[in-house]
Amino acid sequence: GKKARTFDLEAMFEQTRRTAVERSRKVLEAREKEKEDQAEKELRSACTDSSPSVSSAPGPGSKVTQRYLDRVGDDVSEEEVSGPSMQPQSSAPGPAEDTDDDEFIGPPLPPGFKDSDDDNDDTEEEDNNPVKKIPDSHEITLQHGTKTVSALGLDPSGARLITGGYDYDVKFWDFAGMDASLQAFRSLQPCECHQIKSLQYSSTGDVILVVSGNSQAKVLDRDGFPVMECIKGDQYIVDMTNTKGHTAMLNSGCWHPKIKEEFLTCSNDGTVRTWDVNNEKKHKSVFKPRSIQGKRVIPTTCTYSRDGKLIAAGCQDGSIQIWDRNMTVHTKFHCRQAHDPGTDTSCLTFSYDGTVLASRGGDDTLKLWDIRQFKKPLNSAERLSSFFPLYCCFSPDDKILVTGTSVKKGGGSGKLIFFYRETFQKLYEIEVTDASVVRCLWHPKLNQIMVGTGNGLAKVYYDPVKSQRGAKLCVVKTKRKERQAETLTQDYIITPHALPMFREPRQRSTRKQLEKDRLDPMKSHKPEPPVAGPGRGGRVGTHGGTLSSYIVKNIALDKTDDSNPREAILRHAKEAEENPYWVAPAYAKTQPKTVFAEVEPEDDETDKPEWKKRKI
Repeated sequence: GKKARTFDLEAMFEQTRRTAVERSRKVLEAREKEKEDQAEKELRSACTDSSPSVSSAPGPGSKVTQRYLDRVGDDVSEEEVSGPSMQPQSSAPGPAEDTDDDEFIGPPLPPGFKDSDDDNDDTEEEDNNPVKKIPDSHEITLQHGTKTVSALGLDPSGARLITGGYDYDVKFWDFAGMDASLQAFRSLQPCECHQIKSLQYSSTGDVILVVSGNSQAKVLDRDGFPVMECIKGDQYIVDMTNTKGHTAMLNSGCWHPKIKEEFLTCSNDGTVRTWDVNNEKKHKSVFKPRSIQGKRVIPTTCTYSRDGKLIAAGCQDGSIQIWDRNMTVHTKFHCRQAHDPGTDTSCLTFSYDGTVLASRGGDDTLKLWDIRQFKKPLNSAERLSSFFPLYCCFSPDDKILVTGTSVKKGGGSGKLIFFYRETFQKLYEIEVTDASVVRCLWHPKLNQIMVGTGNGLAKVYYDPVKSQRGAKLCVVKTKRKERQAETLTQDYIITPHALPMFREPRQRSTRKQLEKDRLDPMKSHKPEPPVAGPGRGGRVGTHGGTLSSYIVKNIALDKTDDSNPREAILRHAKEAEENPYWVAPAYAKTQPKTVFAEVEPEDDETDKPEWKKRKI
């Protein structure tokens, strides 16, 4: 066969560049020659005394030509370069060189072109005003259900969003596959009748961790099919280290940021456990938070540090305890009074630089901690109402901290509040909806903010300029028209081994089949509507097609026959005897002639003996 042709693109580009440079040089030399001729003519007509100062100097001209060729040498096309004409200088050779170095040579800038200085000014303006970095100019609303959306998860690439709520459902949303109708492509209940607490994609985006109200975390693949389920521990063993899994309700969970097979869960049994996806029979390691008296305390949230070396847990006694991932016994950092005792710390999250920890407490506060100086918070914000386990997150540039607020029914709107990380100054707030803001997520690649609310909505905030992909892909697609005709067509049954006479012709296209049916007068015949009123065109109006209407119609008919039944039967006897049709012709040849017995007239009853009078 023929071999495919191969091309050396680098050699082709180099040849094109050389050709363009050569053509540009020729054009410029021709222009310079024309200008020199014109200058000589002007010199001849002018006074002979001014000839030395007016004559054009070849030195600067050649230098300008060389610098211009250097500018256009890398990106000039095969077409001839056309630029502004170079005017001859009327100054001395020395000053002319300095003037040419500062002068811009080349084609004019396109309209709308921004110099690098202008870009730097815009960047500096954004740095001075962080509010401009918040992508909130546009929003879309995804209808998850009617109950609280308590979990949100985005894969690392930002292509798919998963939502989970108190209605036990987990819904999958594909931004690239959705249109403007904004419908989820899959909905399932992975944990039956347990509320969803947490959803998160792994670092590679191929599996999903599902943490619900039961004691067994689940791992699903990208399409929602189960991969593994953690084992349940023995609740009658006192030492939780000796059980293989959790024995009480889960509270939170997350994936390891570096190791794609490892994840973390915490439970009401007072333990924080790490797991391996490939081993569902037993946990990897156990961390047991302890109170200041050394008693067991329940962890309400847990997370990994950004490098995966530390494990942090927020507990019901108000403490935050941090372990080295490889040291399960003693804590590496701890703060005993991070939040009020008895309140559930609902979220812990590390900053992207890994030095700062943010905690959202059930005591209506948001605090920022330096784990190297863990005794006192760096900053704190108060009076942030929280009726749900609320969450917080950092912006992609690590300069803004975001959290939500809760409201009672009819008590106003839930808000998304933005704080400046350095000073904890309240920068901005967004009124999301007339319900609590439960979950928030700021994706670093998409630069879009996902919010889960208490009334079953999942909102996505984005900016057409600052954001990438995500919600921008689906809002530009028009809604698909539903094809009602396709739902009415019969299913095609495939029988490859049937005989040809019983094999159905394969349907090529539903649209083509409908067009053929429209040409068939029998299939395209519109059924006549039922007659309303007394009737017309020889058709009698009916009283309905149901059994009850038929009974009502016929119940008043008088079908009683007062005539003699014997006469009613014998009225056809004469006609049947003269023109037999049904029975007699069949036996005409074989049936014997009918002979009737002669009966004597009976005597009077009085003349008969007594035994004859008796009827047998």
